[in-house]
Amino acid sequence: MQQDSTRARTKGLDPATRAVHVGERPSRPEFTPVVTPIYPGSTYVYEDLEEMDAALGGAEGKYVYTRYGNPTSSALEAVIADLEGTSSAVAFASGMAAVHAAITTSVTPGQAIVASRDLYGASYSMLAGFMREWGCTVEFVDILDLDQVAEAVERLKPALIVCEVISNPLLRVTDVPAVMKLAKSVRAAVLVDSTFSPVIYSPAADGAQLVVHSLTKYISGHGDVTGGVVATTSMRREKLANFVKMAGGLLGPFESWLALRGVKTLPLRMERQCASAAVVAGAIAAHPLVSRVYYPGLADHPSHATAQKLFGERGFGGMIAFEIKDAGREGVVDFLEALEMIVPATSLGDVYSLALSPAMSSHRALTPEERAAFGISDGLVRLSVGIEAPGDILADLDRALQTATRRSVHATA
Repeated sequence: MQQDSTRARTKGLDPATRAVHVGERPSRPEFTPVVTPIYPGSTYVYEDLEEMDAALGGAEGKYVYTRYGNPTSSALEAVIADLEGTSSAVAFASGMAAVHAAITTSVTPGQAIVASRDLYGASYSMLAGFMREWGCTVEFVDILDLDQVAEAVERLKPALIVCEVISNPLLRVTDVPAVMKLAKSVRAAVLVDSTFSPVIYSPAADGAQLVVHSLTKYISGHGDVTGGVVATTSMRREKLANFVKMAGGLLGPFESWLALRGVKTLPLRMERQCASAAVVAGAIAAHPLVSRVYYPGLADHPSHATAQKLFGERGFGGMIAFEIKDAGREGVVDFLEALEMIVPATSLGDVYSLALSPAMSSHRALTPEERAAFGISDGLVRLSVGIEAPGDILADLDRALQTATRRSVHATA
């Protein structure tokens, strides 16, 4: 019937005009689709211009231009906020866009930031470079040394503290409740990157005002989306939404829909990946060609007790890091090249198992001296455990380790 109405309005017009307008801007349907639709339109129209005026003025639930808001993206933001236990969330075009917006809307030039030294390489570089150039004092601390954190907080009176739940790549677990207590003493906001720990821990429940995720990773989970999100309070959401309007780093509707689809299976995938990672970590810890394994679920990991406190019975994440015995850069390259099922790619959280060298990828921006100080050696491998059968993952790891060792022996012979 809508088709007949459109035809009536365009009757008698040139075919070129009819080709443009017939079928567009249908009336609101009387049905509700089971799945949230993709709304690709960049602009929205209203039959009542007073209603359009309200939309232009920012009325809640009204859309006028996708840079200001999109129904598909709003649906994604709603479910992320719900899962994180916050009142609001704002989606961005990448995880780093989300980190950048969360930081710059929380501080002004001249204020101080205390940050974990174990941050993702790009986050560390942004704080050490851009934010210092912007006029902020930035001090990096060992976030697990609460005395060191307390001293920096008391001395600097920071406006913001930045940390990760599970650090990249050594998987050190931050005692977020303890950090929150220190932050409250000076009324500092706390930004927590929870990319490695969706579902298994909610920092907002312990008071974190800004919870960041790279949507690219576990939340989307299929290696087909680049995006980020900040779960936050209603007050901070307004600043973040205005940041998107002005800076333009919005997540598009197609990417929002893919991420929204990924969320549906997130709890199931995390349950499987946590369980599989525990099996894999325990097995490779006994492998003769592996000198050390970093996994917070292992009793010898320095953050094991903190991980138990935060995660309970929900698992210890799907990430593992390990040192190949006597390997340097070339040995790690040989190992990655020998993998047959596990994908040597610079991401994590996918349904596929992924492996990389942090020194060559995620922490490449750091100097060799900085990497050494943080314990990131050239022989370190980071493994993101996928949803494949754990036995197949272990078989591929063993095969690649054996192959890399033979190559190394042959090269030195």
